[in-house]
Amino acid sequence: MTDNKHRSGFVSIIGRPNVGKSTLINSLMKEKLSIITPKAQTTRHRIRGIINGDDYQIVLSDTPGILAPNYKLQVAMMKFIKETLIDSDFLVIVEEVGNKELFDQSLIKKLNSFKIPIILLINKIDIATQKELEDSIAHWNLIFPNIEIYPTSAIEGFFVDELIKIFKDKLPLSPPFFPKDQFTDKPERFFVNESIREQILIHYDKEIPYSVEVITEDFKKSPKIIKIRSLILVERESQKSILIGHKGSALKRVATKARINLEKFFGKKIFLEVFIKVKKNWRNDSSSLKKFGYNL
Repeated sequence: MTDNKHRSGFVSIIGRPNVGKSTLINSLMKEKLSIITPKAQTTRHRIRGIINGDDYQIVLSDTPGILAPNYKLQVAMMKFIKETLIDSDFLVIVEEVGNKELFDQSLIKKLNSFKIPIILLINKIDIATQKELEDSIAHWNLIFPNIEIYPTSAIEGFFVDELIKIFKDKLPLSPPFFPKDQFTDKPERFFVNESIREQILIHYDKEIPYSVEVITEDFKKSPKIIKIRSLILVERESQKSILIGHKGSALKRVATKARINLEKFFGKKIFLEVFIKVKKNWRNDSSSLKKFGYNL
């Protein structure tokens, strides 16, 4: 249905690292679109998920966590957020219950001046007391006096279906922006890269996960199997050695876990080859970042 009663628009979800933005996106989509780990800066790109109904299309944007950038990669990540603020029809700010750290004052002023619909979600109420929730709501009411605040638990699915209705009611009348059978704007290779990177975030600590980028060089589909060749880039030889592990055991674990998840995602058997290459200082190299999809 694309008549004058159809509603479509872009709903962007912003917030600090690790407040549950990606979990919320996946819960809304009822599909694992964004990778989720306990580590900050898990999301690097702007990832769009598309929810379709007969008379609506909601285009959700997951974004990197808001932070003060320390290198060019993080500058590019923050640029995704700036772009999101420009082209949104509806904005969702996600905060974690109990957190009272303020955003940058210029961002608070900008958000309070927006004319588009904005709501603030207090997430992770499943692990909070009633007093903590009430204190959080009171705190953010002072910061954003004109923004509606709702408690939610993305991981438990609390107040998720209600959000769909809120979006539908507030989005502009418009035909769909994407085909109705499309659920994301990202290519298949992107999800291969993210699945491998997710396992690196889970199984390694310290600086290793943040020094890694994944590129899928070959992606060949046939009716029963997908053959994939992916390259993991690191910044130093020592990082390469740690990723490989004793007799290749650590890298094999990453590849096996990623393959299992990709078989669920694509619904096909996966043959996955993973290699490692050193590319020094790629996080501060503008040409490399552009090649990997980060716009500076």
